[in-house]
Amino acid sequence: MKTVAKVMADATRNPNDDFSPMAGSKLWVAGIVLAFANFIVLLDTTIANVSVPNIAGGLAVSPSQGTWVITSYAVAEAITVPLTGWLAQRFGAVRVFSVAMLGFGACSALCGLASSLGFLVFCRILQGLAGGPMIPLSQTLLRRIFPSHLQPTALGLWAMTTVVAPIAGPLLGGVIVDNAGWPWVFYINVPFAVVVSVLAWRMLMRHETRIEKRPIDRVGLVLLVLWISAMQIMLDKGKDLDWFDSPIIVGLALVAAIGFISFIIWELTDANPVVNLRVFRNGAFSAATLVGSVAYGTFFSSVVLIPLWLQTNMGYTATWAGRAMALTGLFAVILSPVVARLTTRVDLRAMVSFGVGILAAISFWRSGFTTGAGFWDVALPVLAQGVAMPFFFIPITALSLSAVKPSDVASAAGLMTFTRTSSAAFSVSIMTTAWENTATVHHTDLAGTLNHPGATIDRMRALGMTAGQGLQQVDRLVQGQAVMLATDHIFLISAVLLACASGAMWLVPKPAQRPPPD
Repeated sequence: MKTVAKVMADATRNPNDDFSPMAGSKLWVAGIVLAFANFIVLLDTTIANVSVPNIAGGLAVSPSQGTWVITSYAVAEAITVPLTGWLAQRFGAVRVFSVAMLGFGACSALCGLASSLGFLVFCRILQGLAGGPMIPLSQTLLRRIFPSHLQPTALGLWAMTTVVAPIAGPLLGGVIVDNAGWPWVFYINVPFAVVVSVLAWRMLMRHETRIEKRPIDRVGLVLLVLWISAMQIMLDKGKDLDWFDSPIIVGLALVAAIGFISFIIWELTDANPVVNLRVFRNGAFSAATLVGSVAYGTFFSSVVLIPLWLQTNMGYTATWAGRAMALTGLFAVILSPVVARLTTRVDLRAMVSFGVGILAAISFWRSGFTTGAGFWDVALPVLAQGVAMPFFFIPITALSLSAVKPSDVASAAGLMTFTRTSSAAFSVSIMTTAWENTATVHHTDLAGTLNHPGATIDRMRALGMTAGQGLQQVDRLVQGQAVMLATDHIFLISAVLLACASGAMWLVPKPAQRPPPD
């Protein structure tokens, strides 16, 4: 079975490159710089999660509109990931990496300066466009500067940041929001981005990749941006515009559908496609990528929902919501190196199925939450989630990429990242809309089944409240229960989806046996 190190080496290998590995202390400094860049970009996928209620309040929008800050970043990042290979070949991997890192810092500063949701979302899109190439390029450059016998160590360093960054995001974001304000969630990126960009330029330029002038598939790129943007706007604005009763939503749906079909046809027939969809002809890769994307999208939705629920309905501050979510990191950090070693000995399908199965069980556990849930009622499932994450994140990459030919691994890696990131963005939009709609339905049902609400209000008046205050108090209690029922409902659906994904993993063909890496 192909190891994770072998898969990532194949994904970043260019047979025309003249590799010149680094050595000594410079090697490890450069490795840490590249891994830290990956950490910063992935951190921004979750650091804003606990900030959504504060951002929404500060910009006078609803919490569901505040989630656009998350989805816009994810969609923009997904668009640039498939372009990474072309950008690196056209301008050089080190140049693209350094400029993208600097652009990421500049866009982060603009995000912090935003005074309206529209401008903030626009800046998050720019931030995502800059951040997208850095994830695959950090792998590429690590592969280039590390000698072959140390590349498993380099992969372990990179995988550690991949697992830890999404976990650290909520905790760090909560502390920053409560002590400095939500703009500092973005400002904190600026000094690190500048330092990483300068160090990467100075240390890695003599290891620059060969530059080739290759044509860009402009039509494919336009179609890609068109259908993804139309789909995301439709999902984000659907509830506000009453879905398909609105001609705007109908128009967006048509644009997304026609754009998607046109994109598929064009990319399958163009000589130099921006996204090599021919890789999906490999059934094993397609199955592993599809199942992995469903599982990741469902998982990421819960990462967004829990802090939102804790802060808007359970009275948590951003700091305490972040603390509850950060416990995932305990087992994730401990088990990541162990899981990386197990990928050479255990069926990758079994590892992924095990990890996703644990996530399904945790979602089912959460579906029994009540409004009386304490901190540890929330935190214990999060702690258990740390066991599942390494078993899902680390082997799913090897499982997907081990099915394709070495010449297709680079394209397959980009497609896998693209589908996973897009799935996360779409899932968050669908989940937040379903959550609010379900809460509204439960609120109506509960209000219609109240026993003697007039008598309850009279008792509150006897305690010194006015009739209006008593009515508001009853409505607040009803709304709290309605939101709790809606939250449990979403977690139950998530449990079913994750359980199906865990079982479907066994439908993925077993990877062929391959010789171990040198």
